[in-house]
Amino acid sequence: MSGFIEGEDRSQATLFPERLDDYIEENSAVRVIDVFIDELDISGLGFKTESSNTGRPAYHPTTLLKIYVYGYLNQVHSSRRLEREAQRNVELMWLTGRLAPDFKTIADFRKDNGEAIRLVCREFVMLCRKLNLFADAFVAIDGSKFKAVNNRDRNFTRAKMKRRLAEVDESIDRYLKQMASSDRQEPSEDKTQRLEDKEQLSLTDPDARSMKCRGSGIVGYNVQTAVDVRHHLIVAHEVTNNGSDRRQLTNMAKQAQSIIGSKETLKVVADRGYYRSHEFLDCDRANIITYVPRPDTSNNKARGQFGPDDFRYIEKDDQYECPGGRRLDFRTTMHSKGMTLHRYWAKDCQSCAIKSKCTTGKERRVSRWEHEEILESVQMRLTNDQSKMRERRATVEHPFGTLKYWMGATHFLTRSLDRVSTEMSLHILAYNLKRVIKIVGIKPLIKAIQV
Repeated sequence: MSGFIEGEDRSQATLFPERLDDYIEENSAVRVIDVFIDELDISGLGFKTESSNTGRPAYHPTTLLKIYVYGYLNQVHSSRRLEREAQRNVELMWLTGRLAPDFKTIADFRKDNGEAIRLVCREFVMLCRKLNLFADAFVAIDGSKFKAVNNRDRNFTRAKMKRRLAEVDESIDRYLKQMASSDRQEPSEDKTQRLEDKEQLSLTDPDARSMKCRGSGIVGYNVQTAVDVRHHLIVAHEVTNNGSDRRQLTNMAKQAQSIIGSKETLKVVADRGYYRSHEFLDCDRANIITYVPRPDTSNNKARGQFGPDDFRYIEKDDQYECPGGRRLDFRTTMHSKGMTLHRYWAKDCQSCAIKSKCTTGKERRVSRWEHEEILESVQMRLTNDQSKMRERRATVEHPFGTLKYWMGATHFLTRSLDRVSTEMSLHILAYNLKRVIKIVGIKPLIKAIQV
């Protein structure tokens, strides 16, 4: 047919066949993968491979690592799909030299080299540091829940186990009425005892946990990240099966501080889910400046009474001043939850005209932590610079949205905390790789890797 662009004749022979390299553009991201992995000290990272039972030599770790990095960069995560891509994808043929391992070999490589793969992710972050992409020494920290390979019906929390135990008891009663044989009563009792002995039980993925997520529940993992505010690169990450962020601030901040390696003070911003007094103390001692809003946990305002913020501390007198203008003196010291608290109250609260707005007790008592000045400085910084919370939203939520879009509705494909951590490292390596290619460019990045 005339008037249309025509393809080549499939049966036409050529005198000089095209090289495989001719099919790969100079500005293709696959060239970055090739150079980056070839420049790694594979032996120093701890990769291991085993020869086949038939005596056939094993694939080199760089070959299998290239397959995985290419796959995650192009949203191909399954070992079976990677096997097919290695057989038909021109870029992957170029990357591996036409090697096409079977899916079992590919899957076993990820399973057996988890720690080494996680170190590769760290090596790329160190390359970002070498490119001076973390010059601002300012990161946003956040956590997000990712689904595990475990249906909610196959996860048992304490409350769910209590309901199931009641159902088991009912089943046993019905069973006893129908069957008089005592030798079949023990299995049911053993099952009941197993459920009682555990705080939470996941049958498919033993490390997955039920967590609150946007008002509902999810069985999965809590992924923590520290993201560079300037370039939105993920500086540090960690996969946990603890649904709370409360104890993660110092951990993630110190990881980011270690990787960035800046002599300047590291600044960290996080949401109110990270607010915990001991975390701020640890960050202060590590020369980390924190920006975290304080949650309102007091019920006083809901009852129409004065909250803790309505009482002003007077440092030179070691007293508090209440909204009625009275002074609350230091009275005693107490210890609670590992904290030393100083207690203040006044003796003449009974004669105060606004006592009903303050307390229903004999007098209003105020507690002050021995390191309260650290909490006050956190609030003062945030009050003086409200833009930090806007920066947090614009920084840390974008990577999570991107990662979940790449991973699809099922999220993780592997099971157990160790393997899920490896899988997340591959996702984050792919994410950072795309970001740096966009920021620096392919040829400059290749040049920087080879220096």
